[in-house]
Amino acid sequence: MNLPNWLTVSRISSVPLLVWILGSNQISSTHGEKELLASAVVLFAAITDRLDGYLARKRGQVTRMGMLLDPLADKLLVASALIALVQFNPRVVSAWVVVAVIARELLVTELRMVGAAEGFTIQARDLGKWKMAVQIVAVIASILDHRWPAVHFDVARFSLMLNIELIAKITIWAMVVLSIASALDYFVTFWTKIDQAQKRRKCSVHAMRPRNATELTRIRSK
Repeated sequence: MNLPNWLTVSRISSVPLLVWILGSNQISSTHGEKELLASAVVLFAAITDRLDGYLARKRGQVTRMGMLLDPLADKLLVASALIALVQFNPRVVSAWVVVAVIARELLVTELRMVGAAEGFTIQARDLGKWKMAVQIVAVIASILDHRWPAVHFDVARFSLMLNIELIAKITIWAMVVLSIASALDYFVTFWTKIDQAQKRRKCSVHAMRPRNATELTRIRSK
């Protein structure tokens, strides 16, 4: 176990902690303690998500375990947080949103498994990376919205308002759109690669066939 893998494992370990915080009655929410603590856990997980990949590439410590655990940690974090938020803040996070996001994750996982069985990998796509970033913002905003739908700041002579509820709703819709677009992107990539794999397989079979009667006789005589 190297450092990048330890960071990934710590991200996975933060999932039950986050669910417990959001669902626990033992943590006060009078002054937003629960919301701040849950947001801190999500922010920690987001930082380790960027850090483990960076360290793995920089140190040359990219391993099969890391390649397996890293996307698994991301999926567990987002899916668990959204499921918990359906109960914690249903005014912002609807059940259908969670179903759409989890369905996308299951589809991409299935495509990657089939691709691995066919001998090729589907690398993380740019849309998927953007989706993950938007998901983190959406989760944190939805958590904070439970206590602070809007925050007012007094700067010099001006009074500014940060509408957290609006940010949460916009990022949730963006998350759904990016999830659908990302799923389509993965499917197109998968279909292209599976088509190429089938063509290579046909070419290999064709190359192994004897081209004429003389070659067939030579093969039989061996």
